[in-house]
Amino acid sequence: MFELPEFITIANQMNATLKGKIITRGQLGNSPHKFVWYNRSNEEFEHLTRGKTIGEARIKGRWLFLAFEPGYTLVLGECGGKMLYHAPGSKLPKKYHLYIRFEDESFFTVTTQMWGAMELYEQGQEQNRKYVKGMKTTPIEAEFTLEYFNALLDDLIKGEKRSAKSLLTQDQIIPGLGNAIAQDILFQAHLHPRHPLVDLSADQRAVLFHAIVDTVKEVTDKGGRYDEYDLFNNPGGYVRLMDKHAQERPCPTCAGEIEKIQYLGGACYFCPRCQQ
Repeated sequence: MFELPEFITIANQMNATLKGKIITRGQLGNSPHKFVWYNRSNEEFEHLTRGKTIGEARIKGRWLFLAFEPGYTLVLGECGGKMLYHAPGSKLPKKYHLYIRFEDESFFTVTTQMWGAMELYEQGQEQNRKYVKGMKTTPIEAEFTLEYFNALLDDLIKGEKRSAKSLLTQDQIIPGLGNAIAQDILFQAHLHPRHPLVDLSADQRAVLFHAIVDTVKEVTDKGGRYDEYDLFNNPGGYVRLMDKHAQERPCPTCAGEIEKIQYLGGACYFCPRCQQ
């Protein structure tokens, strides 16, 4: 699944490559997928997109908004798989869940392996979509400060009990993060996935805050994670410290043995020495 750094990478590439192209044909998927969400029929989508010009791509959390000018916005959200640009003369993939062809015979496809939203809204209406409307501040925004982070934690600990992993992966409390990047954030913050938020000291809060901001920046600077792909089908350059391969390697800090647990709907990899 794409997380914030991958969406940033793809949006930047879209703005450099797709912006200004004129759409000659827009199609929804040719391969049925019950976990791909559309809000238009194929006929409606084709009619509304024909002749539109690609405008600016922007992101918010795990959602990408691509302007179809005039008047519409394509929303790609919570997606896994590939979003690819195809140069003129390229062969159309056998299966796809979204297809946009341009006047110069280049085209763009989206193919998901898991789930995702591929929806077309009248410009401005995308902000009312569930999970977009009311989205909290993301780690790349100037408003995501230590003061904001502390206030967020103070509010959370008044309610249900939450853990460090819950903060990073559930309910988009911090939009744009997911289970993959959360593993390395927790490792850099020296926190066990089950560490209760209520027990975080002021120093631990500060370390966790900087781990979030610094990890997101590093992954973004390297073009995303090594097992996700950019607009040109190139893998990202960030190799995760804590993933399925971590058990085959010693801890990069203490050389101890990495452990795996199942927690909050997914696998967690951590060092029991460094993340007590």
